[in-house]
Amino acid sequence: MDYKDTLLMPKTEFPMRGNLPKREPEIQAKWEEMNIYQKVQERTKGRPMFVLHDGPPYANGDIHMGHALNKILKDIIVRHKSMTGYHAPYVPGWDTHGLPIEQALTNKGVKRKEMSVADFRKLCMEYAYEQINNQRTQFKRLGVRGDWENPYITLKPEYEAQQIKVFGEMAKKGYIYKGLKPVYWSPSSESALAEAEIEYKDKRSPSIYVAFKVKDGKGVLDHDTEIVIWTTTPWTIPANLGISVHPDLTYVVAAVNGHKYLVAESLLESAAKEIGWEAPQIVQKLKGTDLEYIVASHPLYDRDSLVMLGEHVTTDAGTGCVHTAPGHGEDDFIIGQKYGLDVLCPVDDKGCMTREAPGFEGLFIEDANKAIGQKLEEKGALLKLSFITHSYPHDWRTKKPVIFRATAQWFASIKDFREQLLEAVKETKWVPAWGETRLFNMVRDRGDWCISRQRVWGVPIPVFYAENGQEIITDETINHISNLFRQYGSNVWFEREAKDLLPEGFTHPGSPNGKFTKETDIMDVWFDSGSSHQAVLLERDDLVRPADLYLEGSDQYRGWFNSSLSTAVAVTGKAPYKGVLSHGFALDGEGRKMSKSLGNVVVPAKVMNQLGADILRLWVASVDYQADVRVSDAILKQVAEVYRKIRNTFRFLLGNLADFDPAKDKLPYEKLREVDQFILVKLNKLIKLVRNAYENYDYSGIYHAVNNFCTLDLSAFYLDFAKDVLYIEAQDNHARRAIQTVLYESLLALTKLVSPILSHTADEVWQYIPGVDEESVQLTDMPEYQELPGAQALEEKWTAFMKLRDDVLKALEEARNQKVIGKSLTAKVTLYVNEKTKDLLESIDESLNQLFIVSGFEVAGFYEAAPEHALKLETAAIVVTKAEGETCERCWVVTPEIGHDHDLPTLCPRCAKVVKENYSHLV
Repeated sequence: MDYKDTLLMPKTEFPMRGNLPKREPEIQAKWEEMNIYQKVQERTKGRPMFVLHDGPPYANGDIHMGHALNKILKDIIVRHKSMTGYHAPYVPGWDTHGLPIEQALTNKGVKRKEMSVADFRKLCMEYAYEQINNQRTQFKRLGVRGDWENPYITLKPEYEAQQIKVFGEMAKKGYIYKGLKPVYWSPSSESALAEAEIEYKDKRSPSIYVAFKVKDGKGVLDHDTEIVIWTTTPWTIPANLGISVHPDLTYVVAAVNGHKYLVAESLLESAAKEIGWEAPQIVQKLKGTDLEYIVASHPLYDRDSLVMLGEHVTTDAGTGCVHTAPGHGEDDFIIGQKYGLDVLCPVDDKGCMTREAPGFEGLFIEDANKAIGQKLEEKGALLKLSFITHSYPHDWRTKKPVIFRATAQWFASIKDFREQLLEAVKETKWVPAWGETRLFNMVRDRGDWCISRQRVWGVPIPVFYAENGQEIITDETINHISNLFRQYGSNVWFEREAKDLLPEGFTHPGSPNGKFTKETDIMDVWFDSGSSHQAVLLERDDLVRPADLYLEGSDQYRGWFNSSLSTAVAVTGKAPYKGVLSHGFALDGEGRKMSKSLGNVVVPAKVMNQLGADILRLWVASVDYQADVRVSDAILKQVAEVYRKIRNTFRFLLGNLADFDPAKDKLPYEKLREVDQFILVKLNKLIKLVRNAYENYDYSGIYHAVNNFCTLDLSAFYLDFAKDVLYIEAQDNHARRAIQTVLYESLLALTKLVSPILSHTADEVWQYIPGVDEESVQLTDMPEYQELPGAQALEEKWTAFMKLRDDVLKALEEARNQKVIGKSLTAKVTLYVNEKTKDLLESIDESLNQLFIVSGFEVAGFYEAAPEHALKLETAAIVVTKAEGETCERCWVVTPEIGHDHDLPTLCPRCAKVVKENYSHLV
């Protein structure tokens, strides 16, 4: 007869192949149908809050791998928290104002100049919503669970209303002011920029050495001496009003070819080499302090250039005499203020020279460089012109060089509350720890924050001007504008005249005729997103301020982490977050930045269409995300292989629980065999390790621990020998039910443990687990770690056995290679052991044949008595021979006892007993 029908083979409808690209959207549709986000919130209501506040991605274009990394990490954290005793809402958000959207519309052919500001802004809003809908679909496809129907969006009226209040509160405390100062200016964007909007790239610039003739040497320098400066921005020479020297440096006058030049002593050699001076002779030495208030002549104009003392002067390069144009540099501006210089800025919004630069008017700065160089040469002031490639600030959006340019701008005065900011940084928990030092140093060294932009797509700066030019920012005007924005949105600012935006009957002593004007600048987009702690955390009933965690890429130390800290500390005196976690950038497989030109861009949508979102999620868990991470087809293929092993483990566990009813078949711990208890001890260690790893945001630790448990503890050991019991024994056999109990506990725990990472697969597995009541694993809690009785001794004993088993497996593999045996069930293993191994084997009650998956096993003596041909390993000397007897047709064990039962002559006694007792109708 065919004994197949008497075997309890695995049965499950859980598919072997994940087929994730097809199955995941079906699972997500089910989540949507059951409103899983809401159900999770209802289940956890009343628990302590855990708020991860979403940093808003910019609403433009498809999501990239950086987005995927960021959103998946957030989702893992939120899912884990809602399964470990917290109420963890997740409100996604979008940043929607700023130049890229203006630029995108221009690129689509929108004629900005041919329409009103209000109409153009309406187009910007429509475009932003299109982008939000596109990105929302892609984020949801990643399996990210959140309040997707009620996100926060920085262009929404209620958001803008709160942002106005943040601005007003800062103004009330005296932190907001308007001033003429040099700021980063982007000629390509025609707008001021904040430090966070700057990136550094290499640029080729002219490098010039210029001589300024001394006009009044104050009895220190002869009138025929020339002071040498060096600059890589010749276009700023028309704005020169002074020369800075360091008070503590030694300066020398060097005679060269009939001229006398002043430079710093330590830079004479390098300057002489650069300029081409041969054998300069030092004729005078003096301290920097001696040079203060000496007057030189401007090399191009009939204008003085004052020598001043400045601590900012360095000897890194140049001459130690620094060309100073207060309208074009922060240090220049500060020292100019100290010495009472004007702020001259002969460059317009587009980066063209104005009439304040006679002879160069209308020239773009790059073209002016050449013309100014030629004019300096004509005047005999140009000592040397060459070109250098150096790191230079660029507009991070247009990728074009920026300049320093003095304009009237609105600033937030950081210096007024810097100490509070530094204290708030110290009170925050930073992961990685170096984040604290990074932001601390940024805040410590930071200048005032330029918050105004000369654009139209953004939140207006809510300031009015009286007839006499006086600025009007009062509680009354701020509250009125905030309420108007809440009711109509910020477009109302551009649709109405100033008088119609002010409170009814508003008067001001500076406007006797009742006339007012309004500010035309908008706020920096970092002020927008940096106000989210108030516009979202405070505005919404389902969130709280401060948030428990902000999580973004490492570029946000200078961006969102920084601007959020500044506005929150200014308004509340505290940081908006209790903790900050940052991740690195996604690079290609070779560690290069992804770019279309290199053809190395990995697109999340493509990965999900080919492999599935759970493979992307598992990749995120596999990498050390706190540094830059690598991703490529080859890397994703490795991750997919690990996924396959985990999925196969789930399938095996499910398949062998087809006849298991946990309500009646589950055995208590004390009734399990030792080997079963050992696996539960290992499972509990896994639970403890994984839970700790989740708490510490260590997902690669989870990835490796789960993979090892599935492949080593289960597949390679427990499940391997368990088949002989699960398939062969009778359904209610004690050993079989013991194993099923362990499989059931492992299945439940593993499904929950991986649920935050493999969110689709865990939910799919959950539908097949017997005896569970909840409709989704997301509506359960993480398994708790249990201190099992005698766990340590049990683990020590069975870990020693596993070491012995590994040695036996090596010996079996060698015998197989030498064609002594075929499958391991055709083998007999003879051991020669030491006292320790002998005691270990005698203490094991389980069938050693089964544990080693062999047909014959014996301990024949001590290690020293082993025959020469034995394989001598650390735990034992091992001899593998062919097992004697015939093969049982049902269990494939080789034994001389085949045929003892005359009714079933091809079965071993064990199989004959099982078949007679349970399948007599087939016999």
